[in-house]
Amino acid sequence: MDKQVLKRGGRVLAPSLFTLGNMACGFYALLSSVRGEFVSSATAIVIGMVFDALDGRVARLVHGESSFGVEFDSMADFLTFGVAPAHMMYAFILKDYGAWGYPIAFTYALCGGLRLARFNATAHAGTGGKTHFTGLPIPGGAGFLASFVLLYQIIEEGRPAHTWKFLMDQIPSLYGLAPLMVVGLAFLMVSTIPYPAFKQPSLIRPKSLPTISILCAVGFLLFYYPLTVIFLVFLFYTLLGPVSWAARLVGRLFGWTPRPPGDYGEHL
Repeated sequence: MDKQVLKRGGRVLAPSLFTLGNMACGFYALLSSVRGEFVSSATAIVIGMVFDALDGRVARLVHGESSFGVEFDSMADFLTFGVAPAHMMYAFILKDYGAWGYPIAFTYALCGGLRLARFNATAHAGTGGKTHFTGLPIPGGAGFLASFVLLYQIIEEGRPAHTWKFLMDQIPSLYGLAPLMVVGLAFLMVSTIPYPAFKQPSLIRPKSLPTISILCAVGFLLFYYPLTVIFLVFLFYTLLGPVSWAARLVGRLFGWTPRPPGDYGEHL
């Protein structure tokens, strides 16, 4: 067999293995939520995000990008970040809202699927932006829901954990706002609000001392307060789109143009 064919096949297979790991996490998350094991379900979704972040980077590293990889990745993302979080939230909270629980959970899964379909369409057409995403990326919505479930389970089970008391005092309020939270994330995914992609090479090669200090501080907090930091990161990113959009709207009214979201991090 032609060595070039084998080499190309290996390049395509390498990132697909990480995509397979992502899909396996999504399937496990779905099974766990069916059994009522919500910590396991949320944890599997977060681990799936790690696999999802790696498959694209591996593909670019080995030059293994392909149409097959794009479609396979979307299928895995829909399971792990669309269907699994929707069912997890339904089984965890939304079922208590009776007939309203199903359409709310389905709306999240539907909007996640539409978000992925739009992303694929723009990618194939070559019209997608490299510095920003259009709408909240589906892993961002899933990560927010998963990190919320992990924090709430600490309260519900009374487990000892390194957390911030002020934040934990607000989590029960979010529990009561779960339907609005799920629907809000769903509509952010299909919105046209730009979200920074943070794909600039300089982000992983910081050169300034303040940037390195900030990254070290975040790393320390992540080590000592893992669940709290993960939740706050997803909360910050989720709110970044609407807040930036509102800032640009206000800026236009007063003749001031804020920096576009794609420029975030370029000067780090």
